[in-house]
Amino acid sequence: MQAQTLNPTPRPRLGHVETIIVQSRTLSCDGGMGALGHPRVWLRIADHQTFCPYCSRLFVLNPDVGDESAH
Repeated sequence: MQAQTLNPTPRPRLGHVETIIVQSRTLSCDGGMGALGHPRVWLRIADHQTFCPYCSRLFVLNPDVGDESAH
């Protein structure tokens, strides 16, 4: 079994990375395509951004969000 990493290397399809601005450090991603998506995974933004290990979406924390977003 391959070890999981905290910050996976993104593997964008066709050079395109979908970027989503979020308001919270904890979020989930399911690929956004209903039955054609991927299993839901929970992600945590430690610094200011993170990637989904399945679909390579880039989640960026809104810089206007304060530290209370650490729920």
